[in-house]
Amino acid sequence: MKQFVSGFARSAAAAGVALLIPAVWAAFAALGIWWAGSNPWVWIPPVLWACISTVLLARLVCRMTRGLVARWTGTEIPDGYWKPAPLVQLSTGYWWNGFTYTKNRRQSLQEQELRVRWFDPANWRDLRFVLVAPVAGLVAAIPVLGLAALVLPTGVGRVAGVAVLASPYTWRPFVAVARRFLRPSRAMALAERVDELTAQRADMTVVQAAELRRIERDLHDGAQARLVSLGLSLATAEKLLETDPGRARALLAAARGDAAASIGELRELVQGISPPVLGERGLVDAVRLLALDSPLDVAVRADELPRPEAPVDAAVYFAVAEILTNAVKHARASRATVALAGDGAEIAVVVEDDGRGGAVERPGGGLDGLRRRLAVFDGTLEIDSPAGGPTRVRIAVPCVSS
Repeated sequence: MKQFVSGFARSAAAAGVALLIPAVWAAFAALGIWWAGSNPWVWIPPVLWACISTVLLARLVCRMTRGLVARWTGTEIPDGYWKPAPLVQLSTGYWWNGFTYTKNRRQSLQEQELRVRWFDPANWRDLRFVLVAPVAGLVAAIPVLGLAALVLPTGVGRVAGVAVLASPYTWRPFVAVARRFLRPSRAMALAERVDELTAQRADMTVVQAAELRRIERDLHDGAQARLVSLGLSLATAEKLLETDPGRARALLAAARGDAAASIGELRELVQGISPPVLGERGLVDAVRLLALDSPLDVAVRADELPRPEAPVDAAVYFAVAEILTNAVKHARASRATVALAGDGAEIAVVVEDDGRGGAVERPGGGLDGLRRRLAVFDGTLEIDSPAGGPTRVRIAVPCVSS
């Protein structure tokens, strides 16, 4: 009984969504018949308004359809709509919205909204769907019509009963039509992928430029200045060895301290640069060394992993390093576990800590940047961090063994 009730409700919902546009046309047709009389020119406004209503309602119908399909089957149909690009103000004062340059932000935003909404190729796909959907909507409406026939003294109760009993199946053609006609075309999917890769390349360019500036700044202000001072101290000590040995020994002791400090600065400087063990012994040993250097009590569990390409190795390594750093700085954790597994097609890493949880991915934040860097390799990031902890982060990156 439950499946019939559920099927009837789904069929009714599918029929209501699929037949919304035809209902609008029927309403304007009735208005035209009532209004026109013997004057055919009076039909122009109802037909015009029916066309405008179809264009305005098409995207709403498609979104409702995707929602129903996702709720009933668990299948998400990508919409493929244009996404507005971030507005950028140039040094000239003009604004770039992804399409044109404008003089102010408001004008740039208005023009972007206009182009994204009305020049999107997906609009033609939506119009095609609302033209095809009524066929599936009529099939979905069979149980509703059958139920109506049951309460009418028409003498067709048996046929109507069969129509009602078909309700667990009559909504399925609507889902099939939605999957077929609402998915992005190959050209739309390719354009979206190009935009995504362009954004990822821009992100990586910004990250690399910032990292180079950090290295240059730290070398110039820190290690380089300290090494120059160390050289001057050694030269002075060399001259004083015979005339003032006590002062020479003091300078050598200070130089030894400067050398130790320079080593520490260089170690901090190379953070973000692949450690030699990653290239020599692979990801597992590099993560184990990272765990030894971490202030956390980190346990590493790893299967025998295939050896992926070096960029994939580095991406996973630095992702684990950033997650452990976050566990120390933000989660105030004391222990963590890192589990690595791979099957030749994918490397998966799960990092768990006993911190206070509450990690939230914010646009422009560290976790958002980490997700974007992994996306360059088609990697994924899953975060489960309830308030009070614990936090569980899963990284998965496709790989081809080298």
